[in-house]
Amino acid sequence: MQTRAAVLHGVGQDWSVETITVDPPKVGEVLVQWKVAGLCHSDEHLVTGDLSIPDQIAAQMGIPPMLPMVGGHEGAGVVAEVGPGVTSVQLGDHVSASFVPSCGRCRYCSTGRQNLCDAGAGTLTGGMITDGTHRHFLGTGDPAKLMAKVGSFSEITCVAEASVIKVDADLPLECVALVSCGVATGFGSATTRADTRPGDTVVVVGVGGIGINAVQGARLAGAKRVIAVDPVEFKREKAMELGATHTFESMEAAMPAVTELTMGQMADKVIMTPGVLHGELMALGTQLAGKGGTIVVTALAPMMQTQAAVNLFELAMWNKEIKGTIFGSLNPRHDIPRLLSMYREGDLKLDELITRRYSLDQINDGYQAMRDGTNLRGVVVHG
Repeated sequence: MQTRAAVLHGVGQDWSVETITVDPPKVGEVLVQWKVAGLCHSDEHLVTGDLSIPDQIAAQMGIPPMLPMVGGHEGAGVVAEVGPGVTSVQLGDHVSASFVPSCGRCRYCSTGRQNLCDAGAGTLTGGMITDGTHRHFLGTGDPAKLMAKVGSFSEITCVAEASVIKVDADLPLECVALVSCGVATGFGSATTRADTRPGDTVVVVGVGGIGINAVQGARLAGAKRVIAVDPVEFKREKAMELGATHTFESMEAAMPAVTELTMGQMADKVIMTPGVLHGELMALGTQLAGKGGTIVVTALAPMMQTQAAVNLFELAMWNKEIKGTIFGSLNPRHDIPRLLSMYREGDLKLDELITRRYSLDQINDGYQAMRDGTNLRGVVVHG
């Protein structure tokens, strides 16, 4: 069948809205009619090249080019067709995307670490995670890859059963879409990976679509102080609405205030969620943490970056720890429904995260708004 999709053909280019062809699902696959797609910063990293290996280096490593690629990994939709062997969803089910697939059988899934599922290894290259072949084709007949094997910037895509999670049909699909990436990643960064405890002082550096949910997570975990750092006043104001107790425009500005507020003990947890995490930002990020403090690196850094500014003496002598995280170290099949249940009960704010809705044809406008700092989270609503 044919459908419309936003495709990225090259680094630095705009998203191209065009017609693609989608083949029927094979064993272990489903067709999803995406209703809502979140405009997450990770797709912007494809545009800037931060999330890609240069073609020359990729060729030397034997890795096929990532582009062209149908964007979108944050999404919610309805199952339109079910392939052989699929058991967890059926025709008409409402589903959340899971940009980290969960097979349920590998070493990581079977030990409660679905965010590290082995099936996620090929989500940025090659064909389907089921058999390596392609289901999506450009008008030229050439195959198109899917961002995180989801491709929610297309009205319809073929995805592995492992990449979708059934949700209650009465939940707003806009909220379901947000939980599939940004909300879960930010919330889990604060609650699970940082292990925020009641009474903690938490600093969140960068309060975009992920950081704002680290703020929510820290609040719900009982943090005494939630300090949001962002250069954009609009985002700082939103952070105060969603749980921050203090805000600052930079880590430099936050440093003396954190020192004073904690009587010199500094933060218990520091969560790094800027738009792009460059290595030099880690110097102040680690300094904001006190003795025994935890620094969680959530934001994506350029893929080829290999250096970060960290005082190793202080890291050892102050017994600090630096942790990475993907999907907030949550388990998609358990935690996406859990977060939606918290939304249903009024504890987790989701509607308030959406700044503006766009049609698929307006996707480049949505990303420009993100760059300009006027969107907390934009969403594409498919017609």
